[in-house]
Amino acid sequence: MSDGTIVADNAAATGAAEEPTPGSGTSAETPGHAGDFTAGPFHEHSVPPEPVVPAPAATTSRAGRNLPAALAVGFGLGLSLIAILLFAPLVFIPVAAAGVGVATWEVAKRLREADVLVPRIPLIVGGQAVFWLGWPWGASGVAGAFAATALTCMVWRLFDHGLRTAPRNFLRDTAIAVFTLAWVPLLASFATLLLLEPDGNLRVLTFMILVVCSDVGGYVAGVLFGKHPMVPSISPKKSWEGFGGSLVFSVIGGLLTVTLLLDANSMIGVVLGVGLVLVATVGDLIESQIKRELGIKDMGTLLPGHGGIMDRLDSMLPSAFVSWLVLSTLL
Repeated sequence: MSDGTIVADNAAATGAAEEPTPGSGTSAETPGHAGDFTAGPFHEHSVPPEPVVPAPAATTSRAGRNLPAALAVGFGLGLSLIAILLFAPLVFIPVAAAGVGVATWEVAKRLREADVLVPRIPLIVGGQAVFWLGWPWGASGVAGAFAATALTCMVWRLFDHGLRTAPRNFLRDTAIAVFTLAWVPLLASFATLLLLEPDGNLRVLTFMILVVCSDVGGYVAGVLFGKHPMVPSISPKKSWEGFGGSLVFSVIGGLLTVTLLLDANSMIGVVLGVGLVLVATVGDLIESQIKRELGIKDMGTLLPGHGGIMDRLDSMLPSAFVSWLVLSTLL
């Protein structure tokens, strides 16, 4: 409830109390109401009306999030991942795989709530295969697991109501299932491929730092200067000023991380920074449009101040692919 609503409600309540009613003991010539200590007659058993106290509002940012909770969760996740990548890089694979599994489940759950019957078990199990098989067999393992899972989803949806019942919306549901498989596990698998390259832990850390730089730069510039909506029909709060802030922060972050962490040409950092801003922004818009079509605000509620796991991975997923492509090509 907004402050304006509370004030209006209080005024309405006061006005209603001041109107004389039959048998109230208050006449038109005697202002006030029963139980009023300052005007009108005092009745022994009258109880003064309790004041209406506005409920405390949650601490939210202009982006509509609980900012303290979002910062606490963000810092906690960030520091944990940095420690893993620096001291136990291979632990990153099961940690990321768990995140991919939860994100896939969130998307499948939301789709089925909208009567899009994607096959959840093949998506989650096969998605894990797509992510994990990049470890022993590289890109070939990822491609093979993706194709096998896509085929399994088609067959599963074809017969999920038995042999005597034709599936309803088969083409739509299987197409969206393959889209989900590509959107979450396939794009995430490039983080595994990136980790397995020389200095892979530093490469993964570089791409994650740049995504954070893009998010922070976009948020700061958008809150301070955002006046021109970028794509108001999809994401009304995303502005061109925020996009500019993302570019500035990400390019600076790319220059520093590629030079200091990877000991490489600083211009690679510029290319990587610009590329990640573009795909991170597009990834965010893609999820915004999907949520708009599903009529939801967040994919989940697991992370306070952030939403679900998928709400944190929307910009990370395409960024993992672009980081693998740029760094494996130019380094």
